[in-house]
Amino acid sequence: MNTEIVESFSQMVREKSLDKDVLAGIIEEIFGLMVKKKYGPDANFDVVANMDKGDIEIFLERTIVDEVEDPNTQISIDEVNSRGNDEELEVGDDYVEVLELSSFGRRLINLARQSLNQRIREIEKEIIYNEYSEMQGEIIVGDIYQVRRNDVLINHNKNELLLPRSEQIPREKYRKGDTIRAVVKEVKKTPNGPVIIISRGDNLFLRRLFEIEIPEIYDGVIEIKGIAREPGERAKVAVESQDQRIDAVGACVGMKGVRIHAIVRELNNENIDVINYSDDPVVYIQRSLAPAKLKQIDIDEDARKCTVVADSDQVSLIVGRNGVNIRLAIKLTGYDIEVIREEKPFEEYEDDIELVDLKEELGAETVDLLINNRYDTAVEVLSAGVDELSGIEGLSKERIEEIIEIIKNQFEEEEE
Repeated sequence: MNTEIVESFSQMVREKSLDKDVLAGIIEEIFGLMVKKKYGPDANFDVVANMDKGDIEIFLERTIVDEVEDPNTQISIDEVNSRGNDEELEVGDDYVEVLELSSFGRRLINLARQSLNQRIREIEKEIIYNEYSEMQGEIIVGDIYQVRRNDVLINHNKNELLLPRSEQIPREKYRKGDTIRAVVKEVKKTPNGPVIIISRGDNLFLRRLFEIEIPEIYDGVIEIKGIAREPGERAKVAVESQDQRIDAVGACVGMKGVRIHAIVRELNNENIDVINYSDDPVVYIQRSLAPAKLKQIDIDEDARKCTVVADSDQVSLIVGRNGVNIRLAIKLTGYDIEVIREEKPFEEYEDDIELVDLKEELGAETVDLLINNRYDTAVEVLSAGVDELSGIEGLSKERIEEIIEIIKNQFEEEEE
C-alpha cells in the first residue's frame, strides 16, 4: 500500500511539475496528523517519505513500562518480549516500532488521502499563479478550446486562460481549435484558483508585437515613446531612434512594408500609423494628425490644450472616419485638440461648377430659380452669400444655408 501511494504522488510530480521535496514534506505532514488522530497529540513519532524509493515509513516511539497507563506513549515489557526482544530492551528504554498503514483503518487512510489531494491542489494553484505572474506582460500562444458569449477560453500548457470580450479585437472571429496569440494582462487569485486574463486589444499587445517583428526595438536602438489604439480600427505609434544613422519609421515599416504588414495581419487588418516622436508639442501634434495639412497650431501647455486651424478641405482628414484620427492624436499627445475650420476663399477654387450640373444635389427647381436670378455657377452663389441670396423670392434663409453647404461639399469632394 505504501508503494502504491508514493507512486500515485510521484505521478503528480511528473504531470504537474510539483517539487519532489515539497510533496514529500506534505506527505510527512499529513500522515503525521493521521498518527496524532490515532495515538493522540502527545505521541512521539516520525514519518519518512522516500520519493526515490517509493516508500513511506511511520515510526512510533513508546517508553517500556511494567504497567501501561497511557498506551499512546507507553508499551509493556511483556508485549515487547512477546514481539521478540532481540535488543534485550528493559523497562525505561524507548521502543521504536514501524506502523503499517493498514493498522490505521480505512477511514483515517481516506481522510489522509483527501487532505493530500487538497494540499496538492492548493500548491498546484500557487504554482500556476506564480508562473503566470512572472509572464505578465508577455505574449503567449495557445489553442482556442471554447468560444462563449462574453469570453473565449484558451488552452496554454494545459492551463485555462480567459480572453474577455473587452480584451478582444472587435469583429474578430474566434473558432475552436485555432491557434491564438495574446498578452498576459492580469493574474488574479480567486477561491476557485487563479484566473489568467489575456488580451489582444491592449496597447501592450501591440508593443510586444513591435518588439517581436522589429529587432531594433527589441535591442533598444529604437524606442516606442507612445501608443494610442482603437482595436480593430486604427493605431498610432510614436517611435524615436537612439542612433542617428537609423530611420525609426523606416525600420518599423520595413522593406516594402513587410514588417508592419506582419503586425497588421496579426491585428485583423488594423491600420497602424508610425510617426517620429518629437519633444516639441507643435511638431508632435502636427505629425500625429498626418496626413492632414495644418495652417496654424496654438498650444496652451499649462491647460494641455491645443487649437488647430486648417482649411475646410483638411478637416475631414484631421477628424478621420467616425472621429478616430483626432481621438487617437489626443490620446497619443496628451493634448485636448480643438479644430477650427478656415473657409477657403472662393476665388481660389481652380475649377468652377456649372449649376446645371448640380441639379441632382440641389434639385432642378432650386437650380432653375438661381439661374433665373443670374447665378449660373457655384462660385457665383458662394460669392453672393446668404444676405444677397435672401433677396430671391422663394428661398428661405435656412434653404440658402443648406444650398451653400452642399456646394462647399461638392468643391471639397472634387479636390479630394
